[in-house]
Amino acid sequence: MNLIRNEADIDEGLARLVEIDPFLAPVIAAAGPVPLRLHAPGFEGLAYIVVSQMISKTAANAIWARMEDKGAHSASGYLACSPELVASFGLSRAKAATLEGAARAIMNGDLDLDGLSGLSAAEAIGMLTALKGIGRWTAEVYLMFCLGERDVFPAGDVALRAAVGHALGHVLGHALGHEVRPSIAEVESIATRWKPYRAVAARLFWAYYATCMGRNAIPIN
Repeated sequence: MNLIRNEADIDEGLARLVEIDPFLAPVIAAAGPVPLRLHAPGFEGLAYIVVSQMISKTAANAIWARMEDKGAHSASGYLACSPELVASFGLSRAKAATLEGAARAIMNGDLDLDGLSGLSAAEAIGMLTALKGIGRWTAEVYLMFCLGERDVFPAGDVALRAAVGHALGHVLGHALGHEVRPSIAEVESIATRWKPYRAVAARLFWAYYATCMGRNAIPIN
């Protein structure tokens, strides 16, 4: 994998993106600071992404605080929790089952999250999505924020799609601008021009979404 490790890598990526696609310069100016937000790889990082999917930051952080309090933020700790204790965390049944499956795969040696960094992005995504309940979005976000992969773009993310459409139409005056969210296929196609810095572009558009559209929707704190 091509990796992002620090703020300097973000700055370099933004500079390279402007060289690749000069239309991004006003988006960068409008978005303001683009955060790094790297987290340690492993069950804890993957679990937080699963917990936070499709719910508010406030709700996700409340659930996560209860899990941490009971030691359920590690694979072994999660499996040590009784069904009654897991139910008290506030997870949906689907998320609880996903976390149990991931924890068992880790403890059984069927999933080596640390070893994913030695694979290509496509291989790592394939291994993660082989787990029941782990979809492509979760896998891509894990690669971005826990492994530091530089060239993934979670086109299925609703906020990213909205930000790309808004920026193209309102900041760039681009013919591809959308008043509604562009489709996943459209965003995937647009993002191909930002290779091999698509994860920097994704961070940029999440920052743009927060600054220009009034909501912080980046999927990890």
